[in-house]
Amino acid sequence: MFRSAKHIYAQIIDDAAGKTLVSASTIEKDFKGYGGNKAAAREVGKKLAEKAKAAGLVDVVFDRGGYIYHGRVQELAEGAREGGLNF
Repeated sequence: MFRSAKHIYAQIIDDAAGKTLVSASTIEKDFKGYGGNKAAAREVGKKLAEKAKAAGLVDVVFDRGGYIYHGRVQELAEGAREGGLNF
């Protein structure tokens, strides 16, 4: 995951193959609203989980990218859990 002041991005990556399997962010066309708040982070987490489940992924590892597990990072994780991802 990566967060900036205005947006938040999340990916599910296959480390062995070095390929991105699924991604979601606030810069996608179907996202409405401001992307730099907790509500947006939770929506990105839910969208990531939805795409992952469609690709047949349920169990993943959450790498917070060095960010403290607080605020938007926590909301993204909670949104992904609500969507059905296990980590």
